[in-house]
Amino acid sequence: MGHKLKITGWVAVGVVAGALTTVSLQTVARSTMAPLPLEELQQLAAVFGMVKSDYVEPVDEKKMITDAISGMVSSLDPHSQYFDKKSFKEFKEGTSGKFVGVGIEITQEEGLVKVVSPIEGSPAFRAGLKTNDLITKIDDTAVKGLSLNEAVKRMRGEPNTKVLLTIYRKDENHTFPVTIVREEIKQQSVRGKVVEPGYAWIRISQFQERTVEDFARKLGEVYKQDPKIRGLVLDLRNDPGGLLNAAVAVSATFLPENVTVVSTNGQTPESKQILKATVKDYLGRSGTDPLKSLPSGLKKVPLIVLVNEGSASASEIVAGALQDHKRATIMGSQTFGKGSVQTFRPLGPDTGLKITTSRYYTPSGKSIQAKGIVPDVMLDDTAEGSPYAALRMREADLEKHLGSGQGEEIKDEAREKAREDAIKRLEEESRKPVAERRPPEFGSDKDFQLAQAINRLKGHPVLVSKTLVERKEEKKDN
Repeated sequence: MGHKLKITGWVAVGVVAGALTTVSLQTVARSTMAPLPLEELQQLAAVFGMVKSDYVEPVDEKKMITDAISGMVSSLDPHSQYFDKKSFKEFKEGTSGKFVGVGIEITQEEGLVKVVSPIEGSPAFRAGLKTNDLITKIDDTAVKGLSLNEAVKRMRGEPNTKVLLTIYRKDENHTFPVTIVREEIKQQSVRGKVVEPGYAWIRISQFQERTVEDFARKLGEVYKQDPKIRGLVLDLRNDPGGLLNAAVAVSATFLPENVTVVSTNGQTPESKQILKATVKDYLGRSGTDPLKSLPSGLKKVPLIVLVNEGSASASEIVAGALQDHKRATIMGSQTFGKGSVQTFRPLGPDTGLKITTSRYYTPSGKSIQAKGIVPDVMLDDTAEGSPYAALRMREADLEKHLGSGQGEEIKDEAREKAREDAIKRLEEESRKPVAERRPPEFGSDKDFQLAQAINRLKGHPVLVSKTLVERKEEKKDN
């Protein structure tokens, strides 16, 4: 991709400090600029002067300007952001799969930090933190009022140092402290196994720098264990995204060479591109192709892709490409709907701007943004259903989210009623013993959706959801 856009660096899609995002690191300066609104800029300068001269106590001029830039950019959409020196360093760490911290993917809810999911094997995972836990304090600092980046900064630190998190667990309605020892977090983004003779499961938890190598190695191990694989399940549930080239490579593993994987479109020439299932589009001009040694049968092996509301960005690109080319059956629930691209533009040696520059489109031209991928077969979370599906956040729920750009957004009148019902069910569930409330681990013998995927591969009946339907994009209030 770098050779097409004349950029340096990488393109990333996914969770960075808890915010789902897609970024290209770009060092090419724009040669043209639209005329500036001089009257408004004069007002901005006047306000700055008044605050500096009249405010009750002296103010930090540099901080005022930085805050003004941050406010201007954050007002655009949930994924555009201004980076200072430290936050940019942390942003880059997010795509490498290595950082020193507690090991949680987070977002923000009602001014608090919400755990999207603990990273498997991390200190937070071992300490028992769960999805939907709310962090109310970090050491002695209340989280309310902190930005997401500020919260991340306080949780990260040096290896072997301690951080005290105060957790509010909604479903149990109680608050408790957890002391966690920070360590370098190294995510193992690919797992897999032979589920039973002839059928295998490969899970990608995030698309990172080593994902393609790990993916190829794990597939090789599976085929070595059972050379007669008759069906494969690619599990992208709760995969928040990661590196775009990794998503293109995973798609190319199963697709014919040179077919379109994803396209992007925006205002600028460099935001318009088409990425295909070719080595040069996922590897660039140099390096060894990790996929080269994989069995040729992968191009034709029957394939199921599992997705849910936590599948975002790079995950949606893979699912959308395999669905449009009719290469796989997509099963699960409608995905997150993160289909916008953010470009990083340097503002100095150690600061920069991450700004939304384009939208993603599947090979057939469908926008992913605020819509997501609708599965071919809707599956509930369990045999008993998906009682909490209405509570799960998607791109369309985020304040100031970008629209799809494809038609009018539709308001779903039944959604609030579904939310109320789900909250009541959650209250009832909270009265059960903790052991009964723990959801089955992905890939386990109690994984209902995986069992349905294997049934589909075998041609057996599948317990299709009786309640899940496509969620239309909700109309935004102006």
